[in-house]
Amino acid sequence: MGDHKEQPLRVGAAVRRRRRSLQLTLAVVAERSGLSVPFLSQIENDRARPSTGSLEKVADALRTTAVELLAAADPACSVDVVRAGVTEGTGPGPEPRSRSLVRGHHQMHASEFTGEQDPGREFQYRNDQLLYVADGAVEIEAEGRAYRLGRGDTLYLTGGVRHRWRATEPDTRVVVVAVAEHIEAVRDRDRGRKR
Repeated sequence: MGDHKEQPLRVGAAVRRRRRSLQLTLAVVAERSGLSVPFLSQIENDRARPSTGSLEKVADALRTTAVELLAAADPACSVDVVRAGVTEGTGPGPEPRSRSLVRGHHQMHASEFTGEQDPGREFQYRNDQLLYVADGAVEIEAEGRAYRLGRGDTLYLTGGVRHRWRATEPDTRVVVVAVAEHIEAVRDRDRGRKR
């Protein structure tokens, strides 16, 4: 229960993401695949499950394979529990630990970091992110400025901002929530800028 691997996959979001990344309309995909626009819309909204043959036609129209679309599919469950205690790293003690708070291929990624982190490591994410200090305190350097954050404080960073952070108290816990790397959020922002 709660394990999304037991749930069927929803291929609609993967089809939509692929179509939009190619900047194609449903009408163009319908023409290329020989399927109707309403049927393709139902597939993208997970109101219809395509047969293997239909999925292969959609994949061909999107210049990919049915296997790739299925690999990029979202699990059918909309609720997934990640239990406490599952960490990467060396485990309890002074060593840094991390754990993913969101499993699977989703539009959002979240991780929890506990303990000292490498203060020399610089991060730069493609999309926006939010750092939340759950316990302890951190120093963050971003855009040439230093910020001190304590328990309950947050720092929002737009995509592309180089930054680094370090814990300044033992047992500091930081939660990082970000728009997933496969989302084209930065591209949309760049369209509005004049060059």
